[in-house]
Amino acid sequence: MDESGIGFWGVPLAIFAGAIRVSTPFIFVSLGETITERSGRINLGLEGTLVFGAMSAYAVTVLTSSPWLGVLAAMATGAVFGLVHGWICKFPKVNDIAIGIAMMQFGLGLAFFLGKPFIQPAAPKLPSILLGGWSGIPQVQAALNINVLFFIGASLAVFLFWAFKNTRIGLTLRVVGDSTDAARAMGLSPDTVRLLATAVGSSLAAVGGAYLSLYYPGSWNEGISSGQGLMAVALVIFARWNPIGCFLAALLFGGAGALGPALQSVGVTQGYYLFYAAPYVLTLIILIITSSPTRSLAGAPGVLSLTK
Repeated sequence: MDESGIGFWGVPLAIFAGAIRVSTPFIFVSLGETITERSGRINLGLEGTLVFGAMSAYAVTVLTSSPWLGVLAAMATGAVFGLVHGWICKFPKVNDIAIGIAMMQFGLGLAFFLGKPFIQPAAPKLPSILLGGWSGIPQVQAALNINVLFFIGASLAVFLFWAFKNTRIGLTLRVVGDSTDAARAMGLSPDTVRLLATAVGSSLAAVGGAYLSLYYPGSWNEGISSGQGLMAVALVIFARWNPIGCFLAALLFGGAGALGPALQSVGVTQGYYLFYAAPYVLTLIILIITSSPTRSLAGAPGVLSLTK
């Protein structure tokens, strides 16, 4: 085989590599939104949280030269956004979706305003694990050079799947998400549980933003996100609020997002750009398939405003 190229196998290999790279933010945002929605609240503000997390992670990394401190900073800012969102939503007759849209615009605007000084400076990237060292083919090595956050996200998906079924916290989330009255009868405070769930979910979404600015594409700019925060909400519905389903659906979204670059990498120069729209088309298809006026969504939390 030619060491400088791998022929036909370049397309599936590029899609595989792109799926892993592109899916990582989706994994964290969708897992975070799963936690939030399991408590009975939807957070459409995650796009703003994602972008602000990307900015804060990049800024802290530039100032400290530590990408992991940048990730922690993103988690902290994400938690603050979640606490603000959750606190506002606890008041009577406040609409979760309207507040989420407002928080999204607030997060985007604040990130663009505070992030202007950090567009030019370079920041160290998050580490990756080279699993393709056994091969002498550069394309294989690049495809198997996988960021640490991808493995953390995969492990978190498995942990959450187990925790929802087998821990007291998981049971509490499910009870609060299914019935506010039942939760109160058990001595639980639905508002407090949803506040904490929103904070944790937003914190995880901000990790997805940190990945964008500190690894792929690995820079901070105002166009760093292409709606991943909003698409992750559709992804959670598609996965039926199942963490492992979210992980697999994120890979599907990632593979769709990698179609355009994969075709371009093997010399397709006409029409390949249409495939850049694949994730958005997939989002529309999922929303259409999962929408029905006559049947409820399997696995949906009972009090989730999205299903009312």
